[in-house]
Amino acid sequence: MTARLEIAGLGYHDVTDDPFVSGFQRAGALPFKHTVAGFARDLDAITGAASAPRLVTDGGTSALHIGDVLRARGWRGHFFIVTNLLGGRTFLTAADIRHLRSCGHLIGSHSHTHPDIFNALSPRRMLEEWHVSTDTLSQVLGERCATAAVPGGDISPQVLESAAAAGLRALFTSEPWLAPRRVHGCWILGRYIVKAATPSARIAALAAFRGWRRALLVRRCKVAARAALPSLYRAYVARTTREWDAVAERP
Repeated sequence: MTARLEIAGLGYHDVTDDPFVSGFQRAGALPFKHTVAGFARDLDAITGAASAPRLVTDGGTSALHIGDVLRARGWRGHFFIVTNLLGGRTFLTAADIRHLRSCGHLIGSHSHTHPDIFNALSPRRMLEEWHVSTDTLSQVLGERCATAAVPGGDISPQVLESAAAAGLRALFTSEPWLAPRRVHGCWILGRYIVKAATPSARIAALAAFRGWRRALLVRRCKVAARAALPSLYRAYVARTTREWDAVAERP
């Protein structure tokens, strides 16, 4: 009997002691900005629970620090890039992502414009987001980009099918699944998205493949609430994703 493949994917956003110098500048991003010391504690917890882990992160400027820390441990990570933000004040440049790739990390798409509710897009817009982003990254890196992560985490059958139609070979979600699944030749991979407040002990448990059923139950409850109250969810997303225009607006 063949054992079922399981992958415990952990997703991180920014790692910085100053949340205003890396990544998205919005209220909704703050819970996902980890301190340098906190991230180090998580890595130590993972080290004791698993071998050769692969961590996933987005494309804020702190990705350079994350890449260096992973490489120092002999690990490799996946870094997902919003391509229309390349070179922005708090995001990576083309040279930065080439550096990460030269260190052995994988560069993937996080869409072109990071729509905040991705599954609300038309199939045509979904395809456009994937194609523009992967084409841009392929040109920057000089190699094909065929991996992506869903921006905002909202999926649907159409989202998964759009990734396959765009030629992606792997799509990371925010669904805490252990078992990968395939949609028209594209691997769909689950992740647990780690918040700054998540205890390191829980990270160690997840890295040891414990606690995933609970995480999936919580996620399903959130998805059900979003589906039941779509107008409220859209209003919440609009409020928490509004970019700060000036320092005075920051909390």
